[in-house]
Amino acid sequence: MYLVWLRVAAVLYAIASLAALPTVLYSFPRWRRLCMPAAVLAFLFHFVSVTEMLGLAHRWLPVGYGEIESLLGLLIAAIFLLIRAIYGTVSFSIFALPASFLLVFVPALGANRYTFPSPGVRTGWLVVHIVFLLAAYACLAFSMVASFLYLAQERHIKHHFSARSKPASATSASLVRDWLPPLDTLERIAHATLLFGFPCMTLGLFVGSLLAQESVGPAYFFDPKVLLSFAMWALYVVLLYIRRINGWRGRKAAFLSSGVFLVMMFVWAANQFSQVHRFPVP
Repeated sequence: MYLVWLRVAAVLYAIASLAALPTVLYSFPRWRRLCMPAAVLAFLFHFVSVTEMLGLAHRWLPVGYGEIESLLGLLIAAIFLLIRAIYGTVSFSIFALPASFLLVFVPALGANRYTFPSPGVRTGWLVVHIVFLLAAYACLAFSMVASFLYLAQERHIKHHFSARSKPASATSASLVRDWLPPLDTLERIAHATLLFGFPCMTLGLFVGSLLAQESVGPAYFFDPKVLLSFAMWALYVVLLYIRRINGWRGRKAAFLSSGVFLVMMFVWAANQFSQVHRFPVP
């Protein structure tokens, strides 16, 4: 029965995770009213599941990858709810709730690994995984380029106004402004590509987790490619959150985008050493 409670908790964690993103990043009160009740219910079902699991096994400590991941997900959710109760903030939900869901997802599938109904279905999900991650990478690259173009345009405009008495400088600045969009347009492009790329990356990582657990089970969390991928996702969230809350643009936004893009390059390089990432295609 504990497996049923764990599956219910996984569904509720998924709902709470989806609601946490607009709650924190966009301050939508309606999503907050969905996020917190779902998170509390997920924790309660998860707690019942872990208690029943250990009780049936007549032990107090978890054994095996699945049980350890389930208990770790429970502790992360408990710490988040404790912070929420003491400090009244839901900012940590964008990290804690998706982490709890991903840790619970594989154990909730049961002792046997989930297998796809047919090779064709598996190949279709593999295509979804690759396409959405590549779309996220492309959006992040466009955002970084737009941020650096913002810096270039800003620098030339400042140089133009500081050296208006020099015709050559004015002409150079004028040429730059002719082919570069206005600063506001560059900023909106950088932000819009980030917003579009984030759900692509989230869906791509989720499908990748499903594919990976079929190949190696819960041990996929120890693969460097997987760990770097989730680190990149976390940095992506930080980038969106900082831009939203602090209103960072220009130089600071360019540096943030460059940092996430650098991690993306490390993830790409880790593909060469990852055993989980090399999914066989029928």
